[in-house]
Amino acid sequence: MRDFIFYSDEELMREIKADNMFAFDVLYKKYCKRVYKFGFSILKSPEESENLMQDVFLNLWENRHKVEKDSSIKSYVFTITYNTAISIIRKKARESQFIEYLKSLQDITGEPANVELEYNELTNKLDEIINELPPRQKEVYMLHRVEGLKYNEIAERLNISVNTIENHMSRALKTIREKLGNYSLIAMLFWHLFV
Repeated sequence: MRDFIFYSDEELMREIKADNMFAFDVLYKKYCKRVYKFGFSILKSPEESENLMQDVFLNLWENRHKVEKDSSIKSYVFTITYNTAISIIRKKARESQFIEYLKSLQDITGEPANVELEYNELTNKLDEIINELPPRQKEVYMLHRVEGLKYNEIAERLNISVNTIENHMSRALKTIREKLGNYSLIAMLFWHLFV
């Protein structure tokens, strides 16, 4: 592993693409603290920044064969970090917004309800539906809705046409809508407001 310490990012990435875990470990050690600090500057949470850092490097390892030959690894890693951090913030904002919306409905109807519990059940159901999607549909959905990538960016990353991406998203959303639609009225509100 000592030899890899003196490698450039490009040389490390070549080794990583050849499934060399030692090279990956060197790259991880080189950037992990900077990724953590960058994530923390956005998220302001040590725990979330730690999770973000792990997700970023997991993403890099899983997509190592898709990284463009001449792309800057530093730029790639920090782009993933930024996009993932923004997705986390958006998700938290949507969760908070939705819970507040449900609480306002509860105030109007005067009916007691455990809003957080219902919300958690719903998000668990949504995760379950997404996990049951065909692999390519799930991948496209996650890249678009979770990582916040645009269709053309997903098409480039997966090396397929934008039209194919649109078809996968359309089918994934149709499946989610059908399965959530039978779940509850809150699911319908959740779908229209946030999915």
